[in-house]
Amino acid sequence: MSRRVEQELTYREIITKAVCGKGRKFSQATHTIAPTHRPSSILGCWIINHAYKPKRNGEAVDVEGSYDINVWYSYNDNTRTEVVTETIHFVDKVDLSVRDKNALGNQYEVTCRALQEPNTLEATISPNGNKVIVQVEREFVCEIIGETKVCVYVNPDGFDDDHKRDWEYDVEDENFEDLDPNFLIGDLEE
Repeated sequence: MSRRVEQELTYREIITKAVCGKGRKFSQATHTIAPTHRPSSILGCWIINHAYKPKRNGEAVDVEGSYDINVWYSYNDNTRTEVVTETIHFVDKVDLSVRDKNALGNQYEVTCRALQEPNTLEATISPNGNKVIVQVEREFVCEIIGETKVCVYVNPDGFDDDHKRDWEYDVEDENFEDLDPNFLIGDLEE
């Protein structure tokens, strides 16, 4: 048998779904919030209602989303307080730094995960004193999942007995004799 025929018998090309592209992006943004009253001091700033959706855009993924910035501030010489809320819309372009050139077809699934939910870094009163400047950070990782071809070795003899033993693992009771069943419970507080 020729080497080429022998090689074809011992290797197989398998079409499977796999990560065909991956990218990550860290962003910082500055937002200007206009409260109803002239702020005396910032008492707190937090971000809620974060929502986003990824969409493939050529060799990148556009992450479109929004979040609400809540600024708690005092006014009237620190005698009154109020919370102002503003919804922010954003689009982060995440370039795919890893790409599989052997991906098949053009049907892809796009996934995205926030590594860092939008978070307030700093909230300060603007120099003219009538607005609040909020610095925000966020980070996303995106993946493109599609069909690709992989090559695997096929052993024509299957597993031998030594390989089967490597995959089998007997759990013996003697391994658990010294375990304390109350290890995770610990002492109960009174």
